Amino acid sequence: MNWIKFGIVPLIMFVTLHSTALAVDTYSTVKLDGLTLPEWPVVVSPYGGKLVLSDSPEMVSNDGIMYQDTVSGDIRLFFHHVNATEVPKKIVVLLENYGKDTAHITVVQHGLGGPSLDYLQVGKEVQQEYLEGGNLYLIEVPCKESRSLISSLDHSIVEPNMLVNGMYDLKIDHPVIVRVMMMPLDADIAEFAAKAKVLPADPGEHRLRGTFEGKDRLVVGKHTYDGMKSGSVAVTLADNHLDQYVRGIDATDGTPTLNYGNYGIVYKIYLPSTSGDEISYYLNPRGGEYAGWLGLEYRHQDVHTIPTPADIMSFGSNKISESAYLGTYESGKSLWMTFSPPGASNLPIKLILEPEKVK
Repeated sequence: MNWIKFGIVPLIMFVTLHSTALAVDTYSTVKLDGLTLPEWPVVVSPYGGKLVLSDSPEMVSNDGIMYQDTVSGDIRLFFHHVNATEVPKKIVVLLENYGKDTAHITVVQHGLGGPSLDYLQVGKEVQQEYLEGGNLYLIEVPCKESRSLISSLDHSIVEPNMLVNGMYDLKIDHPVIVRVMMMPLDADIAEFAAKAKVLPADPGEHRLRGTFEGKDRLVVGKHTYDGMKSGSVAVTLADNHLDQYVRGIDATDGTPTLNYGNYGIVYKIYLPSTSGDEISYYLNPRGGEYAGWLGLEYRHQDVHTIPTPADIMSFGSNKISESAYLGTYESGKSLWMTFSPPGASNLPIKLILEPEKVK
């Protein structure tokens, strides 16, 4: 993932297929430019456990370890890699336990996309699966042994130029080494890991790998939004100005690193409003082509997910006024949104609030 050509949410366990939107029944793309709108002030607070990010080298031209670290506790793994060789490969995630006790890993929430040549579709699939939740599953790694995190990838063929992207929330009770690797199809995973070398990161400042504190962010409005009085406003996310990128350490060599785009970070957004009117919400990509999903929880009971955009696979390329309609909701009611930068999409984005008169 690269800036202007980027290769990427509290748990939502129950999903309804209907919309609580009051204005229209479909989440269509509309012309609405967020660039000229005033910025609505918010407080952004990091929280949660660690993010393990593996996205460098993004284009993997040799077999080896793209990223690894020893972790425990509340962990999110985000990986995003393309087979940049001329032959089919496997891209796998291995958990290794060198401790004295069996390690128990609970996979709380996850999304997996690929292998595929359609990078935007892969990123969008990951977001949809992650936001819609699913059944928990458990992995036990005995002392001095290893287990694959994603068994389906052990037998999945990644053809040249295909992308694999995943986002996994884990609870780990004893330290394990998490290794993200690319390897030959016929190689034994554990034997390969014992001899594999760490691959060099992509050159330049945008080295998207490392371990970061604060895998989640709470975004709360500083003031109460007052519909017709406040007017149309925007909240900017993932721009490294109003919303700073998280800094961490590359565990493979101990150097500082920057998550340029906040990939793998999950935002929980709450913008309080006064009652009396209705508010329409839109997502406006500012960096270019974009394809993702968004989660909403309305009045503590209606939980659903929205494709952004819904009527086409992606949007935003050379059309920065394109916005994805997220619905129209009663002001003064509880409305929470969950957002995470999608793999293969461009950032930043603006969340737009548009006041509507009650008819």
